[in-house]
Amino acid sequence: MLHAELRLGQVVVMVASFAEDYGTPALKGRSVGHGLYVCADDVDGLYEKAVAAGGTSVLAPELTEWGTRRARVLDPGGNEWSFGSYEPGHGWS
Repeated sequence: MLHAELRLGQVVVMVASFAEDYGTPALKGRSVGHGLYVCADDVDGLYEKAVAAGGTSVLAPELTEWGTRRARVLDPGGNEWSFGSYEPGHGWS
């Protein structure tokens, strides 16, 4: 298994490659029940790149009821990635 660390100041996020011997939750509705949220200005662009790179569309880019954009894909390993313009801790825009 391969892994990498992403750092920004004091924040560290570790990511690891897919391992066949670990189970992957099935998609139920629009979620596998956990995943990574990436706050982004260009939600549509990230979604398009993820799908072009082999991701499976779960939720096409849409406007939320609170006025932000969001989208969701599963990567080839079944991991859920959500892209959104909502910034936690900054209130709704």
